[in-house]
Amino acid sequence: MLQHSPAHKDALMITPGPLQYIENMAGLNTMMDYLCTEPLIAFDLEADSMFHFKEKVCLIQIATRTACYIVDPLPIPDMSPLSRALSNGSIIKIFHGADYDVRSLYRDYGIIIHNLFDTELASRFMGLAETGLDAVLKKRFNVILEKKYQKKDWSQRPLPREMITYGAKDVHYLIPLYEALQQELKELNRLEWVLEECRDLTLVRSAPANERPLFLKVKGAGHLDRRDLAVLEALLEFRLNLAEQKDRPLFKVIGNASLLTIAQAKPQTMSELSNIRALSEKQMHMYGHAMINIVQTALAVPDSLLPNYPYVRQLRASSDVADKFNKLKTWREQKAKDLCMDPGVLINNATLKMIAELNLKKTDDANEIPPLKNWQRNELWPGIFALLSKPETKNA
Repeated sequence: MLQHSPAHKDALMITPGPLQYIENMAGLNTMMDYLCTEPLIAFDLEADSMFHFKEKVCLIQIATRTACYIVDPLPIPDMSPLSRALSNGSIIKIFHGADYDVRSLYRDYGIIIHNLFDTELASRFMGLAETGLDAVLKKRFNVILEKKYQKKDWSQRPLPREMITYGAKDVHYLIPLYEALQQELKELNRLEWVLEECRDLTLVRSAPANERPLFLKVKGAGHLDRRDLAVLEALLEFRLNLAEQKDRPLFKVIGNASLLTIAQAKPQTMSELSNIRALSEKQMHMYGHAMINIVQTALAVPDSLLPNYPYVRQLRASSDVADKFNKLKTWREQKAKDLCMDPGVLINNATLKMIAELNLKKTDDANEIPPLKNWQRNELWPGIFALLSKPETKNA
């Protein structure tokens, strides 16, 4: 599972103690009594989105300096005690790539995290090109994490011991990783940048599931005409019902590409459906006749009731705005190079475009640009304003 280079034997010392498996309320409450006395706690979780219609948290991995826990939430009726630590602002919670975890913990348990530190995000602010946990641990500690269980079904019970051990390894090194990154960020005067980003990260939430129209989440739907959209929406509703009945993810029932092909071809016979090769033989047998009926019904919808794709009209930028945008991108590239950071981490194109479109006249106009973080206002705005304030030089 975990390999260590002989030259990095000291790395073994940072692995927490014996693994403790928590699967009932008594164990959860006892664990929380201990965790609430710790200043640093590492967290990770596993879910089952690859295997079920409605994804859920299936395993929570937790580590302190001296202990490691695996929490099985499936048999525990109330996971709210977790919030005693996760919502406690005096305890630092360490995640690697926290976006999914933040959304999942709020979706399943209503838990809001305070005082989060994301080591993946911090690695990006350190200028690392590869920020996945396996790449970061290999570079930092010469530790190799094997990822063969990454796409396994974490909802199966009993979980094989190998999967439990595998899950625990994802948190074993997060505390020493946090300590190293925190120190380095402090030396580069970037720690406050990351802490602000982490505070914003605690506010991310999952979008409501299966909002209508369903075609808004299908890539390529914006190129269809209104009749095609009506067919596609009906097919998507059919798949949604099937997936819920079968308790399977949507993509494992019928893929988006297949439904798009059918919506555009609009076959009205089994022969026509077969000829477009959108479905496997098994899918043809199981769903073919139903899908022909769906297409025929959608074709009978009156023109006045056909759906529209809600386009957001993009106004063409004036030459002045385009020039400003290009100057800002060039400036950003150089600034990012000086800081040894990825330009998109420093400031994204959408924010640069908003700045280019505004008629900024004074230095405090930065407050009129909501996407700017405080650290960006302090670190980047003086240079941006100076650039945009330069008088245009006219060619003779």
